[in-house]
Amino acid sequence: MPLLSIKDLTVTYGTGPSRLQALKGINLEISPGETVALVGESGSGKSTIAMAIMDMIDRRSVVGTIEFNGENLSAMNADKRRDMRGSRISLVFQDPFTSLNPSIRIGNQVAEGLIAHLGLSKREAQSKALEALREVGIADPEAVAKSYPHQLSGGMRQRVLIASALVCNPELLILDEPTTALDVTIEAQVLDLIQEISARRNAGVLFITHNLGVVNKIADRVCVLYAGQVLELGPKGSVLRSPLHPYTRGLLGSIPRLGERDRLRRLTPIGGRFPNLADLPAGCIFRDRCPFAEDGCGDAQQVRPVSDRLVKCWRAEDVSDFRWPDPPDAGSVPAVTADRRALVELDSVSKSFALPATTIEWRRAFGAIPVPAPVKKRVDVINGISLSIARGEIVGLVGESGSGKSTLGRIMLRLIQSSGGRVVFDGSDITASKERDLEGFRRKAQIVFQNPTSSLNPRRTIGNAIGRAFTVSGNDQGANRRAQVEALMDRAGLPKRYYDRYPHQLSGGEKQRAGIARALASHPQLIVCDEPVSALDVSVQATVLNLFLDLSRELQLAYLFISHDLAVISHVADRIAVLYFGKIVEEGPTNRVLQPPYHPYTEALLSAAASPDGDHQPDSRIVLSGDTTRRVAKGCVFQGRCPRQIGSICETMTPPVLEPAPGHRIACHLPLEELAAAASRVPGKFPASQESK
Repeated sequence: MPLLSIKDLTVTYGTGPSRLQALKGINLEISPGETVALVGESGSGKSTIAMAIMDMIDRRSVVGTIEFNGENLSAMNADKRRDMRGSRISLVFQDPFTSLNPSIRIGNQVAEGLIAHLGLSKREAQSKALEALREVGIADPEAVAKSYPHQLSGGMRQRVLIASALVCNPELLILDEPTTALDVTIEAQVLDLIQEISARRNAGVLFITHNLGVVNKIADRVCVLYAGQVLELGPKGSVLRSPLHPYTRGLLGSIPRLGERDRLRRLTPIGGRFPNLADLPAGCIFRDRCPFAEDGCGDAQQVRPVSDRLVKCWRAEDVSDFRWPDPPDAGSVPAVTADRRALVELDSVSKSFALPATTIEWRRAFGAIPVPAPVKKRVDVINGISLSIARGEIVGLVGESGSGKSTLGRIMLRLIQSSGGRVVFDGSDITASKERDLEGFRRKAQIVFQNPTSSLNPRRTIGNAIGRAFTVSGNDQGANRRAQVEALMDRAGLPKRYYDRYPHQLSGGEKQRAGIARALASHPQLIVCDEPVSALDVSVQATVLNLFLDLSRELQLAYLFISHDLAVISHVADRIAVLYFGKIVEEGPTNRVLQPPYHPYTEALLSAAASPDGDHQPDSRIVLSGDTTRRVAKGCVFQGRCPRQIGSICETMTPPVLEPAPGHRIACHLPLEELAAAASRVPGKFPASQESK
């Protein structure tokens, strides 16, 4: 008997003209100990399924049956279903910062489920909460239990959420994009934890994600959702290696692959627009975006068994060998040879911040009287970094959360002042320049943020937001302003008709394009991209990455591209800098950094990277242990976590900078011969044409 059985689930929001069908006829089962992944673009209905299971939707909007362990959840009264929620079925949301109460200590938040569902005393619940925190891999649960959410890293907060979900020993765990905001090492640890707990407790898992690499790592079966309908459902291996539905093939074709770098090759996003759920097309809902559509696709489609899975496409067998067409503008933008003169240079840049907490030190006044003195401690976030970016060059910056990536990008833009070192832009030292003297620099250096929704004013139309950027930068042409804005929108791949739309009327990818257009309004030479595609669906991500590369070639823009997705970095970057606790431990051309010899930290990052291709999944992962918050004053910054540490020399002496090839630098005490002997962690081989880059 399945643990969870969903039969003919349909969810409709609103009434009349605003009536919107979020789900239609969903059938899905999960067995004990099984992990089923739900994938699809934003708006496909993935989270709606989770909320329907948890009874978080008005029941008048829901039609169909949801059974849990043979019990009909749909027929349960609200009180009984509320008792089941959190005790036997638990849900982990995507953003732990908004899911955790900022005013309650972590221990109390984890314990409250035990008090509410199991009736434990506060002391018993606190003891169980510490056990749950320890179970999810938190080394010092007592300290974490006394902390508030803002005092923890993103990975720690996500572990706390999982501990809260697991503390009552649920039989079904629902995870809604739990690793989207995590870096690769923490993501890998969280996935290992989920798999271990599922196996140990024989718990079922419904894992919602848009990351197909994560699906390949954790899932047993995959359910592909589009516009509220199941288009393909089957074993992970079959769906990812030989997809039958064109939509599944489109998703897999949109993903950049780690190690398959060719700057002249464009990703192949799914064309067209996501359908309007209030006015769904007749027949196949994917017809308007499918490159293989025929007249018969206008007829009603039925889910049918094909081989070892279910598919909702009448042509699935016929088109399985058809090649997905290249984008219509593939190769339309000629490659431009980067000008190797440095546009921006960081010279021995450092940055320290004062910690919010103040400690008390006792000092003696007049040589005898002890007097308390408040002392503000400081933490070094950036420590003596030197980095340059040439005109037209893309430098990728990778590293775990807290390594200083965003701080370095903001120092480069003079959004924050460095504590030491120099920032040189276009030959001019701007380190100590006053704000009034930076007007010209502000026009030439821009930033694209991670979250396009929060970076756009919801009360300004898209045209107004971009037009204001023209005005502020001094490039406003007055009467021709609308034409000027529309031309820039067109360059960024945004339809001109969106000029009068507000941000909430655009998709995530369209909002990111608006952010890019706004950054281009000042005719910049440098753009810092701070995780610009991490929150986007894979198809939208492919479109935006193509746009970044096109603009780089067309306008000879330089980028500092910050990302925790190594496949994205390997696709776009000419050079990669690997950052760990404020120091660059490895830097060099992309093809060199992604193959031995590499720094042990780079090797660990690559081993943790998830790939959607089964044959390319790393055979073994390097698990980094040790304190993830410990900063050292001397020796190698990676000491204590390095699996290849060779003794006290790593703790006492600054590692030498080794240069295995021109421009490729590794800071490590290990000799190059040992570093070169490491097994390759990246599948495939870089094209010969890229070896000189």
